Amino acid sequence: MFVSVCILLFVFIYDFVIQKKRRKIWESLILNQENSLNSKRKNKFVENASSSDNSNKSSKKSKSSKKNIENISTLYTFSIDDDLQGTIASRLWRKWIILRRTATILLVLSLISALGLFARPSKISDAHEQASTRDIVLCLDVSGSTLPYDQEVLQSYLSFVEHFQGERIGLSIFNSTSRTVFPLTDDYELVKKQLSYASKLLNGVQTQSSIDKMQQRQYQQISDWLDGTQNRKESTSLIGDGLVSCAAMIPGFIYGSTNNGHKTANRFHRNASIVLATDNVVSGKPTYTLQQALDLTKQAHITVDGLYSGSTENENNDTTLSMKNLIETHGGTFLTRNNDSVLSLVRKIEQTRGIFANKNNQSALSDDPDLWILLTILCFIVWLTIARSMKR
Repeated sequence: MFVSVCILLFVFIYDFVIQKKRRKIWESLILNQENSLNSKRKNKFVENASSSDNSNKSSKKSKSSKKNIENISTLYTFSIDDDLQGTIASRLWRKWIILRRTATILLVLSLISALGLFARPSKISDAHEQASTRDIVLCLDVSGSTLPYDQEVLQSYLSFVEHFQGERIGLSIFNSTSRTVFPLTDDYELVKKQLSYASKLLNGVQTQSSIDKMQQRQYQQISDWLDGTQNRKESTSLIGDGLVSCAAMIPGFIYGSTNNGHKTANRFHRNASIVLATDNVVSGKPTYTLQQALDLTKQAHITVDGLYSGSTENENNDTTLSMKNLIETHGGTFLTRNNDSVLSLVRKIEQTRGIFANKNNQSALSDDPDLWILLTILCFIVWLTIARSMKR
């Protein structure tokens, strides 16, 4: 913008200098014409005077003619104003003056409007914003009994993410201990990247034959991803502890607190839910049973939905039915890995999105330079047109 203003100033100064120079040239040409005309008239008068002297041969008349010759310049002196007294010249001169003044005004307006852009013209507009206030933690059991099926679970998680709009998502994996893969975030690109990487990584442990074909580098990558989930020896799949660790990712959750019946999440104006993927097969002595963990999450008003991640042959086992019963009695939804179950959970999330959403009417200040830009361009174009017509 500074460069544009400098260019306009340069053009204005250049135009002023050129017009002044043209006027001097015009005056010089007219003066030359005047001098030429006076010279012709003088010569003619001299010739007439000479012929008169020869015929009369009078000394008195000769002296008088010489005196008249000396005063010719004063008798026949013309100025530029005399030449402009003609109708055409006068009309063209007035037109040129009007065009010049108009061009000057337009150029000044262009400069003013260009300078006005430095003030960043803006407008205030009302905006209606709606943001989801839900936190969703994906809680994944990575024990030996569920690891072959976790790749399908991760694909289900990816299906959930495709339907999220504004929710914050986090992922925690657990065996005997827990590890946070990524904290609560609304960066869905990061979420998809992490879930896709984990899904691709666990694709090699679905069957024994695929495990046998794995290279050392793949073993190391899986080991690195599972690092931190097996810190308690002689214990695996401590589901209650894993669920409590997932709940701890949600702001305001307090271990072992009854919260006195108050909704902890209200302190942060967000609602929370957990999608727990496990087969409910416990090996070892946990700090929290699944029942106790669900009691804690219910007291904290955290909804827990269960996603069965074991073998299809064991879907009707006592452990699976027990998990289903506990999840549903605590207000959650129990799902298997089939597409219908995933879609039902997605529909549940979409139905509750409108309930757990903040609707805000906000005024937004935004730049609005369109009118000033249009005025600058219009004035400059008209000025350029007038300047060209003046040159003609």
